[in-house]
Amino acid sequence: DSGKEAAKADDKTAAKGDEKVTKPKPAVPVTIDFENLGQRIVALPIPPENYGGVFAGKEGQLFLEQYPVVDISGGPPKFDVVRFDLEKRKVEPVAKGVSQFYLSSDGEKMLVRSGKSWAIHPSDKASSGSEGALDVASMQIYVDPPAEWRQMYDEVWRIERDFLYDPHFHGLDLAAAKKAYRPYLAGVGSRDDLTYLFEEMTGNISLGHTFVRRGDRPPVDAVKVGLLGADYAVENGRYRITHIIQGENWNPDLRAPLTEPGVDVHEGDYLLAVNGVPVQAPNDVYSYFQNTAGVQTTIRVGPSPDGTGARNVTVVPIDSESHLRKLAWIDANRRKVDALSGGRLAYVYLPDTAGGGYTNFNRYFFSQVGKEGAVIDERFNHGGDLADYIVDYLGRKPMSRVMSREGEDYTEPVGAIFGPKVMIINQFSGSGGDALPWYFRKASVGTLVGTRTWGGLVGIGNYPTLIDGGTITAPRWAIYGLSGQWEVENQGIPPDVEVEQDPKLVREGHDPQLERAVAVALDDLKNHPPQTFPRPAYPVYQHPLPSGQ
Repeated sequence: DSGKEAAKADDKTAAKGDEKVTKPKPAVPVTIDFENLGQRIVALPIPPENYGGVFAGKEGQLFLEQYPVVDISGGPPKFDVVRFDLEKRKVEPVAKGVSQFYLSSDGEKMLVRSGKSWAIHPSDKASSGSEGALDVASMQIYVDPPAEWRQMYDEVWRIERDFLYDPHFHGLDLAAAKKAYRPYLAGVGSRDDLTYLFEEMTGNISLGHTFVRRGDRPPVDAVKVGLLGADYAVENGRYRITHIIQGENWNPDLRAPLTEPGVDVHEGDYLLAVNGVPVQAPNDVYSYFQNTAGVQTTIRVGPSPDGTGARNVTVVPIDSESHLRKLAWIDANRRKVDALSGGRLAYVYLPDTAGGGYTNFNRYFFSQVGKEGAVIDERFNHGGDLADYIVDYLGRKPMSRVMSREGEDYTEPVGAIFGPKVMIINQFSGSGGDALPWYFRKASVGTLVGTRTWGGLVGIGNYPTLIDGGTITAPRWAIYGLSGQWEVENQGIPPDVEVEQDPKLVREGHDPQLERAVAVALDDLKNHPPQTFPRPAYPVYQHPLPSGQ
């Protein structure tokens, strides 16, 4: 409730010599009536959509961002903006397919971005065409970098002072540190120098997650190199395709160019030419694919280095193989665990404890329900959230059995694997990747195998942006154990069974940590076989029936 109606501003001016002084507007009194506040919440007649933002416009107006339920377009998410008018009691479109939206404080104007174009429109009508377009290409801002650097130097220390969770800064005298490092500003000659200075000076706080990011650097033209999702070997002066990575061609992020429908390329083929240019070793094979990412490209392949039996094939290269190669690594691990355990163990990889880890867990864990045990791999887990959800599911216990006239009996809860769990960790698991094995151990879910985790369990977020667009973090949330100890930050989580990745064995195709995790789980299965639950006999009750005539 806004309480009393805002008082009108007194716009009279008082003459003072040759100057006119405008009286400031009085503050608007605001009171909140908390009694029965929950009963005054009403539903607006707004259609159900996937809304990602709500903004207050002029009196009686709301602006809402509508996102698609599933976005497969790639790149920054695009959304539509609609306006709800309380008087008209309906939703009207304002802008479609935008990536950024801002509303002026008075609700009169809106700034929208579509692709690389920006435009300003009145908020009371839908945007259209090039109306209100801004010529951002000709905009220039003249800056004095050394002056910016001096301002940012002070700003960084202010952010650490005001946001760090520890008001004593881990014992660091912040004012003394600021004074001690200031002389180095005179030697800063680039944004990279400044970033290095920020990293050095904030490192004295002795705390993880003090990140220095981005900033105003000279633009560098990048050349996108197309990739085919393949490995090559040099044979007979040519490049021969030794391995084709399998993807998921229905998934835009996991498209494998050489496995798409209609692409006639096989392992063992020679790559003879790209867009008519002969491919010869020892020239870098990737040099032939400059500016081909996302573009139809003709490659010539064949079974012989001299071109005998060669054929032209049209492919669309991708600009990164990282997702493909990670998927291939995950699937290879899953197959290895299945083979080593005789199909008894599930394998689930968790790349983080945010969206990727959540998606992976739901996809791989529940599809393998019914296995006797599980290997949970969180190596290289770069964190995100505190994944208590995953630990809760891993620790589920049998509650009952269910039977019917047909089919096998099953155990409730059905979304569970009740046998031994082994989690693989390494020194590159951090943040939420520290918390996950920590919670795993605290909940007595299973055994940790590998090497000690990174040891960086604090939370960051929501800081002022530096004047050149860069950022600095000051951890604002710290996480400690129930006994009053800092159990993880700067310590990490040690494994129960320590296993290093022996380089020789890795080169030979082994994964010592994964193989040991399987052995530990199988040994646990041997010592603690899966529980069996006897089915009771069908109940027999006494049924006194009425006697006949």
